[in-house]
Amino acid sequence: MNKVIIFFIGLLFYTAVWAISSPLDLLQNTSNQLISALRQNQATLKTKPQVVYRIVDQILLPHVDLVNMSSRALDRNAWLSATPEQRQAFTQQFTILLIRTYASALAQYTNEKVSFLPLRGDFNNLARVQVDSSIIRESGPTISVSYRLMRINNQWKLYDFSVDGVSLIQSFRSQFADELQQRGLDGLIQELSQHNMQNG
Repeated sequence: MNKVIIFFIGLLFYTAVWAISSPLDLLQNTSNQLISALRQNQATLKTKPQVVYRIVDQILLPHVDLVNMSSRALDRNAWLSATPEQRQAFTQQFTILLIRTYASALAQYTNEKVSFLPLRGDFNNLARVQVDSSIIRESGPTISVSYRLMRINNQWKLYDFSVDGVSLIQSFRSQFADELQQRGLDGLIQELSQHNMQNG
């Protein structure tokens, strides 16, 4: 998943405190706010990564179900058999990986726009929804992105999304599979920790 595509991940993560509403309205609102913030800081996005780190850390993370994302990024048996300490350690390193990935992508912002498709069905009676959108670029083809959200404590939170049909969580799970099989969960956690330190 290249940086251009990864950028679009971040379009959904910038949000103020938001009472439960239509998931579509939520995503449109957050997308508009993020684009506004990126434009305001566009001159320093590439030279001051801490600006983007701050946006992701302070605004993105409170609105993403990190534990759910972390559990889905692992083999199901690996998560279920992990100790609470292992789950916490993996979630911590996985969160850092997400922050660095999003920050790197957001720094490449070049006036992309998002067009959301109408939400089908009655979301008020659902615990999970999918919202589809198209990413419109100044050059290059339009990219289809689908977002999966779940209702948690009267708030919609993102737990996965797909770019042109490829799930973020499935992509991470595939990347982690070999390390998990060869070295186990502790080995994977150590590998992520080293990677995060080298790319900090």
